[in-house]
Amino acid sequence: MNAPSHPFSVEDDQLVHAWHVFRLLRRRLRTGSQSFERTFLDSPGAVGTLAIDDDNHVILVHQYRATIDDMLWEIPAGMRDVEGEESLVTAQRELEEEAGLIAANWERLGSLTAAAGVTNSIVEVFIARQLSEVPLQPHGPEEEHMTVARVSFADAVAMVVDGRITDAKSSIAILLAARKHPELL
Repeated sequence: MNAPSHPFSVEDDQLVHAWHVFRLLRRRLRTGSQSFERTFLDSPGAVGTLAIDDDNHVILVHQYRATIDDMLWEIPAGMRDVEGEESLVTAQRELEEEAGLIAANWERLGSLTAAAGVTNSIVEVFIARQLSEVPLQPHGPEEEHMTVARVSFADAVAMVVDGRITDAKSSIAILLAARKHPELL
């Protein structure tokens, strides 16, 4: 489906604040004779990997997220914080760092916008198969306290449905994989 054209034009972006890889931008827009502003978080995007072992178990990480002050079940993921790095390479790096795994087979599932009213971040999600273990490489206090678990694919779907997995990229990756690969169930 092609996106319809829209009557909006960007007049200007102003930097409000910058952090490591994020920028808070104020965007001035126009539609017809009306001018207005929107503020959003500019992000390089992220990747997520649905790693599935030979027994159809999904690798999940349980990690603390300061934004909600709670632990979340998620697929291994990370920011696209290395300029010019292909999203697949970022996914491979993050899977190795967070889950201690490398994969011989990769499939791109798709991309998503998790919070389009707040950020322009696009998250690309992949399936990784034919897994091999390598040493974990945690980065930062959250990853040092993170646990890695293997759950059956059917249980991962159930965790999405019953609300134990609430993370958008993880939920979408699991449900997309269930739709594209019903044999996993």
